[in-house]
Amino acid sequence: MLNTERLVLRAWKASDAPSLYQYAKDPRVGPIAGWPVHTSVEQSLEIIQTVFSHPEVYAVTSRENDIAIGLVGLLIGKDSNFEIANDEAEVAYWIGVPFWGLGLIPEAVKALMHHAFEDLGLSALWCGYFAENEQSFKAQAKCGFKHHHTQENKFNQFMSDYRTEHISRISKKEWLALLEQQA
Repeated sequence: MLNTERLVLRAWKASDAPSLYQYAKDPRVGPIAGWPVHTSVEQSLEIIQTVFSHPEVYAVTSRENDIAIGLVGLLIGKDSNFEIANDEAEVAYWIGVPFWGLGLIPEAVKALMHHAFEDLGLSALWCGYFAENEQSFKAQAKCGFKHHHTQENKFNQFMSDYRTEHISRISKKEWLALLEQQA
């Protein structure tokens, strides 16, 4: 479990299925992040039990009510969608539309970055966003990620389409320098 000023990042529970469905059924959320709209609470439960069951995948919940409103997670080494080293991870995230623009994902990602570098000893973090997803680009920039490269016509297995993906990276050394600047 990770805590921030406004959030608790915790493991997903079966009881989160209704709130996951509430936000993941919105067509503005999944497709722009590269995954299909959820069609039922049962499907959301299945995704919690399979896709979200990894140790470093967290439900983003409000400190006030513990309701899952989004996700942040680390896909370490071979679990990543990118070809990265075993001591590196891909950062994944999304949040429900009612919470867009509140700075919650940068807050959650910064806590995840601290955990990744300090607790897990990772050397670098990677993050991707599809060309049309400007909100994701802004969230990454707020966290200190820098553009690394772009992949054109990358096949997305979840949506069965081809997309342009921009891939960003931050090393532990760069993250430490950023923290020093902010102090």
